[in-house]
Amino acid sequence: MFSVFCWWDPYKGKIGKVAKNRLSRRFSTPIPFQKLVTDITEFKCLGEEKLYLNPILDLYNGEIIAFGIKKRPTLDLVMEPLKETIEVIETQATYRTTIHSDQGWHYQHNEWVRTLEENKVFQSMSRKATCADNASMENFFGILKQEMCYGEELVSYQDLKRQIEKYIYWYNHERSKEKLAGLSPVEYRTQTSQTAA
Repeated sequence: MFSVFCWWDPYKGKIGKVAKNRLSRRFSTPIPFQKLVTDITEFKCLGEEKLYLNPILDLYNGEIIAFGIKKRPTLDLVMEPLKETIEVIETQATYRTTIHSDQGWHYQHNEWVRTLEENKVFQSMSRKATCADNASMENFFGILKQEMCYGEELVSYQDLKRQIEKYIYWYNHERSKEKLAGLSPVEYRTQTSQTAA
């Protein structure tokens, strides 16, 4: 019902400190909430409107922990899901968390950096113009594009927002993954935590 192209958050110059690449393309972990990745993608909507999506994905099970949707790529687009994610980390993480992103201005911003530091979350960044450093996040965007909107027509911002919210719920709770023993991300996390208990 709409078409989409991915926007890989172009590098806009150094506005803050660029963090080292702690992840170094190690995209798997047996520990929930240990390694998270994030990025921003842009969708075209009906008319001149655009939609910006910023998900935060757990490399443990591929679950989208939180996400922001806005008409413009403002700082709130990344800060709101970050704060939501930190609330989850505080109650459920058993190991110190690393959040990995590209070098976009949002992730160099003082508020993003300070929030991570205050909550003892490690910051990690891809090297400049190196999409492979955040391949897991790019892969999610590719899956979303293929499964949700390939060849479909443009829709309004509000319709697209609702469809993305619905898709992410389905992706987390119902979409089975072979590498998760045929379970959805939430089923896998829930089953694993019950086994550990």
